[in-house]
Amino acid sequence: MKTPIPYYLGQILESVRDEDGGEVAEYIPELANADPDKLAVALCSSTGHVYSAGDAEHEFSIQSISKPFVYALALQELGLDAVRDVVGMEPSGEAFNELSLGRDYRPVNPLINAGAIAVNQLINGVDSSVEDRNARLNEYFSRLAGRDLSVDAGVADSELNHADRNLSLAHMLRNYDIIKDDAHDAVLSYTHQCAIRVDVRDLAVMSATLANGGRQPVTGDKILDADVCRLTLAVMSSCGMYDGAGRWMAEVGIPAKSGVAGGLLGTLPGQLGVATFSPRLNESGNSVRGVEAFKLLSSDMGLHLMSTDNRVGTHPIRSKEEDEDHAVIHLQGHINFSAAEAILYELQGYDLDACRVALDISQVPSLNRVGRRMLKEGLRRLREGGNEIAVIDPDGTLTDRELSDGTVVPLADAEDYHINGEDVRD
Repeated sequence: MKTPIPYYLGQILESVRDEDGGEVAEYIPELANADPDKLAVALCSSTGHVYSAGDAEHEFSIQSISKPFVYALALQELGLDAVRDVVGMEPSGEAFNELSLGRDYRPVNPLINAGAIAVNQLINGVDSSVEDRNARLNEYFSRLAGRDLSVDAGVADSELNHADRNLSLAHMLRNYDIIKDDAHDAVLSYTHQCAIRVDVRDLAVMSATLANGGRQPVTGDKILDADVCRLTLAVMSSCGMYDGAGRWMAEVGIPAKSGVAGGLLGTLPGQLGVATFSPRLNESGNSVRGVEAFKLLSSDMGLHLMSTDNRVGTHPIRSKEEDEDHAVIHLQGHINFSAAEAILYELQGYDLDACRVALDISQVPSLNRVGRRMLKEGLRRLREGGNEIAVIDPDGTLTDRELSDGTVVPLADAEDYHINGEDVRD
């Protein structure tokens, strides 16, 4: 069975494709040439399963999405007290490139440009050369993505040729002894950080690394401490979407970070990372279609951190029984997106050729909307592949058994699927 999750992500993209508001970032010539119709989404579970739809192979510069990850690296290398000496943790209420500092002359948070420039100067030590700092950042971002990443030299040069505002911020930071390096070198290193090339799959994996307590879920590489990830996600939740952060947390409800190339990243702690790409930006500098896609994903998948019914499904497959003609997969616990994803992933690995397959949900107290949708689509695809399908549902938990093709999942009694085979799970 082929998992339906990429199809589901494709439907999200189609739902927002006609949103044509906003403009590309015209103040950076290289970004002004971006194709405004590009659209992509990717998701990575905490178990390292990556799904995508749309223009997922299209690369773009990471821009400000780099900021929380560099902040996390500074926390990892130096600790909170040393990082807090140069940057605060509070929302600014101002534009991301505002020429202002806090009352103590520190940037108010690490996700506005002034704060990001200050944090960049901590990486590899304050006495590091630009070349060594850039090499350290390249190595770090490549570990996060699980592949070798490179800098888009054209974007970097374009930004440096129009860097007057960032240079002004760097001179202001240097004036108050927040940074020690030459202002031009500071901006050069920061611009390199923002010009690293990624695609949405890279961002989803990077985001899932934060969700996973610092362990890269695909490679298994332990990159950051769990406390570092917690602090980073906390700052993202209040500052990641600039002066749209309050609306974002109310409507979407997950820590997030945007970039002016059109990338948008969100993290559901303990579960998954999500990323979108669409170059048209709103007045806050956030991707118009990306924001709308995240609203749909949050509503449909139950991602909002403040949701009162956001119960996490863990170990959703209790056991599997089978003989030559039948297979029963016994499920358990609340079925949300993460649980449904794990079930569908396991089903792909089972040998179910020409078998009668039943999902036993007698130990499932509830399914949220996307969990129900994913399970039903998985059953439909099993039937499409030649299997007879059914659900064992004595309590009527699956309230809507209609499939996407208009047919209905048959009900079965447990006795109909009585198997004397060996339980293959602990």
